[in-house]
Amino acid sequence: MAKSQATFMKKQLEKNRAKKKEDKEHRKQERQQNSTGGKLEDMMAYVDENGELSSTPPELKQPSKQNERKIL
Repeated sequence: MAKSQATFMKKQLEKNRAKKKEDKEHRKQERQQNSTGGKLEDMMAYVDENGELSSTPPELKQPSKQNERKIL
């Protein structure tokens, strides 16, 4: 009798493993379908001259010749 009970437990464990694997695959597919993307541009944050975060890149300013003289 112990042998048949052992095989029954093995079958039950195998069923549980298969169900967990199927559930995991289902959750993975749902996450992929509901994904908003993960593009690098969407995740970027920029800091402006005031130290505040913004989602748009700052405009590049050409340094004037007066500023270069002051630095040098």
